[in-house]
Amino acid sequence: MPVQINLNLDPETAADDNSVRKLCASAAELDPSEIKEIRILKRSVDARQKRIKVNLTVEVYSAEEKCELAIKPFEARDVTNQKEIIIIGAGPAGLFAALRLIELGIRPVIIERGKDVSARKRDIAKISREQIVDPDSNYCFGEGGAGTFSDGKLYTRSKKRGDNTRVLELLCSHGAAENIMYEAHPHLGTDKLPRIISAVRKSILDSGGVIMFEKRVTDILIENNTVRGVIIRGGEEVLSPYLLLSTGHSSRDIYDICMKRQIKLEMKSFAMGVRVEHPQELIDTLQYHGSRRGQYLPAASYNLVKQVDGRGVYSFCMCPGGFIVPSATSQEEVVVNGMSPSERNSPYANSGMVVEIRPEDLLKYSDRGEMAGLEFQKELELAAWINGGRTQRAPAQRLMDFVSGKASSSLPEVSYFPGITSSAINEWLPEQIGSRLREGFRQFGTMMKGFLTNDAVILGVESRTSSPVRIPRNQETMEHINVSGLYPCGEGSGYAGGIVSSAVDGIRAAEAISKKLSY
Repeated sequence: MPVQINLNLDPETAADDNSVRKLCASAAELDPSEIKEIRILKRSVDARQKRIKVNLTVEVYSAEEKCELAIKPFEARDVTNQKEIIIIGAGPAGLFAALRLIELGIRPVIIERGKDVSARKRDIAKISREQIVDPDSNYCFGEGGAGTFSDGKLYTRSKKRGDNTRVLELLCSHGAAENIMYEAHPHLGTDKLPRIISAVRKSILDSGGVIMFEKRVTDILIENNTVRGVIIRGGEEVLSPYLLLSTGHSSRDIYDICMKRQIKLEMKSFAMGVRVEHPQELIDTLQYHGSRRGQYLPAASYNLVKQVDGRGVYSFCMCPGGFIVPSATSQEEVVVNGMSPSERNSPYANSGMVVEIRPEDLLKYSDRGEMAGLEFQKELELAAWINGGRTQRAPAQRLMDFVSGKASSSLPEVSYFPGITSSAINEWLPEQIGSRLREGFRQFGTMMKGFLTNDAVILGVESRTSSPVRIPRNQETMEHINVSGLYPCGEGSGYAGGIVSSAVDGIRAAEAISKKLSY
């Protein structure tokens, strides 16, 4: 049997394979030459104390012991002539649902409004260079969804949705580094995600699945409260009695279709605010107790949360060594998000700083019913566009100036590609968000001495943290509560938040469909 060992090491020792091998040999009472393999099970950095440690949990195999296969590969099957399931959306939920359907012997037919990952790159470049937003091909829409050109963080706070391990295994089967299986906070990087997504596409197509790009769904066909198929732009019908709805949180037209077809929707809580950017070196110094990071530690991150006037104020999608990117899905709005490359080697650290919004906070929009939250989002994004100069330049303000209510006479260099415009964000941000953010920043400055500084800048607006709408489903069957054959899942349906949780939800939906088919 392999021996499991826990090691608590300084960062330099943890990075030295020979040192780790000697320590493992000593703990296992073996000579280093007798060790056949050391498999890392978990790795994390503990920076709570001045003396920073790397915690390693490993399995040590001696020469005569067999190493078990650590990663279960994708189980491809030929599904060319099998029953077809329509999947709307090629984001994490849709793609991982497709992979699981193939493993279960079912043919996925993915309909994606955007372009493949290579073509998306050209459209994304136009946002920064020419201030042009293609409403079907941007940071949110296209192959891989919003996650492809975001950050690639692979951890989730929620453990209720299902097993994350299978998602990580499938990513490794399609080119991700195996360290995502054991890092406490695994991360792929926006520079590597396109290649992985392309490999997933190849697996789906090679197995006989179908992917239809640049095909926006314009209607859902329903007869007697049962799905019959969909209509795509141009009037073409795609038919199946099973529809897996895995659009992202920015596919607002899908909610309009649901309303038209009397597919029940619900309001849900969400969050909005700004994105704050600091020099990464400053965050390193704060988190590593005044020390420089050096070559053995990762770019430091943070996770901040406080309750202010009965609402949560918290950091969201913190991107160490990253960039702020333009995530608008139409021309007359400004939306910001963050991403990091795999090496996290940008000189900037950014994070969303958002305020919880509950349905009872939206009485002003009560005439919009379940769409009240969407209306609030749209209003704030339009305000950001106007105050940014009616382009994709983002309105910006130095952090301490925002907290003290002063205009910023100058702005630091930032990572946001389209550029920034000085704006008194404190004056036009809704009071229910702005006042709580100001108090939250004050408290965060107390928690992390040096965080509240005019070397930091805020950009508006961070409005797409999650969907303000839920498409309700049966908890056990995952089928919509009043439309048979409709399986809402992922972020756009209000059941996930990020790559991993969306992928898990897609896998669960695929399994639920397979279970119904087997009856």
